[in-house]
Amino acid sequence: MTFAPSLATRLGLAELRCATLAEVDAAAALQHRVDRKYLVPFDRARRLVARLADSHHVLDLGDGRRTTSYLSTYFDTPELGSWRAHVQQRRRRWKVRTRLYAEDGLCRVEVKTKDGRGATVKDALRIPAAEYGELTAPAAEFVDDVLERAGVPVTAGELSPVTEVRYVRAALADLGHGSRVTLDSALSCRRDDRTAALDPGHVLIETKGATSPALADRLLLGMGVRPVSLSKYVVGQSLLTPGLPDNDVRRLARAHFTTEAHPAPLSAPFSAPFSERITAA
Repeated sequence: MTFAPSLATRLGLAELRCATLAEVDAAAALQHRVDRKYLVPFDRARRLVARLADSHHVLDLGDGRRTTSYLSTYFDTPELGSWRAHVQQRRRRWKVRTRLYAEDGLCRVEVKTKDGRGATVKDALRIPAAEYGELTAPAAEFVDDVLERAGVPVTAGELSPVTEVRYVRAALADLGHGSRVTLDSALSCRRDDRTAALDPGHVLIETKGATSPALADRLLLGMGVRPVSLSKYVVGQSLLTPGLPDNDVRRLARAHFTTEAHPAPLSAPFSAPFSERITAA
């Protein structure tokens, strides 16, 4: 039996110096940032990593592990208020999700909003891993507080789980300038009995830093790669929810994602036991 090479191998991450999570968090003020996203073929992504080797460290999560499997359940209103706010580019955009870091058994509820200058603000609360995919009372209270402070007229009581997103991520950090680069592969979105998956020959790259473009942005521009407006959650909903109006996100996603309907429902994405989700990741 042959196995596909890991994301770390395909990107050449062994060539980079390592940094711990504490070092990365100390260098990067990630609660308040500007994100830029790029859909990049693997060969260019590997070239980018090689050119960042002198200035960036790769996040090492212990015992030489340089990637993490992410599972994220997104919550929305019955009218898909979060999805619509993003598609319509409203000023008060928001997302609510629970996120599970599979190998570490770490889980958080996260709320992302936009500030008055258009920068992303992320607030997070750690919760028990068994509560992944739910908004229990402490999580709901946290969500209500963050959304109220951001001026978003939505409460946790109006939200329910709608889409699950999975991917494998590697993270690079410029410790001197506080910027980060994440590289996501094996990206898939799931809703009910349908999935949408990113072309396995591409990587979703995100740069996270100050308002001005960082080194990674400039290098990607030199490779002829332009940023795209692409949210994993918005892509999943756009491709998998019947009856939604066509939009720019869907047209972009159709060029890079494939969708599949399963004859029988997948194991319930929002109620399967935690141990099953770890195995599936």
